[in-house]
Amino acid sequence: MTGGAQVDGFISLFAGLITSAGIPAKCVFNNKSLELPGFFRPTKEWDLLVIKNGHLIAAIEAKSQVGPSFGNNFNNRTEEAMGTALDLWTAYREKAFSGGPQPFLGYFFMLEDCDASTRAVKVSEPHFPVFKEFKGASYMKRYELFCRKLVLERHYTSSAFITSKSTTGLRGYFKTPATDLSVERFVKELFARVHASI
Repeated sequence: MTGGAQVDGFISLFAGLITSAGIPAKCVFNNKSLELPGFFRPTKEWDLLVIKNGHLIAAIEAKSQVGPSFGNNFNNRTEEAMGTALDLWTAYREKAFSGGPQPFLGYFFMLEDCDASTRAVKVSEPHFPVFKEFKGASYMKRYELFCRKLVLERHYTSSAFITSKSTTGLRGYFKTPATDLSVERFVKELFARVHASI
């Protein structure tokens, strides 16, 4: 993992699977025309869109993070993902996407697997205690919890979380810290939503 384009391969994989499900390639956007209207801002650029017959079928946000500064970046990533979901669902409510059934909203995250991301992190509790799952949790564990809670709270339809070492990631090696956040499960849920629109 050496830059922001590390998730491009997964986006291309998702696009290929969507077309293999029977969606015409002209309905799948992963290189250009990726903007959608927002409610709190004019537009938001996504990493992958599926738009068929004038309806939004799926939108996927893909992010990655490498060290060494995990603290500030973690807060930025979480706030960004939650704000993005709020913006899209509010725009959907206001008929920004021509109605239709709720789209699939996916969040894909890849984190560098290194000492700084796997060691326990202290929390500050000057006034009230933090939730117990965060106590002693590494940044890797925090991201796992975050991706899971995005789905549990219905901000995203599905989320995938993987980790990769800088020494082996470029050769395609990655790990899945939690089975409920696996790429396989993410793809199955995406495939089911896309297939239902055929």
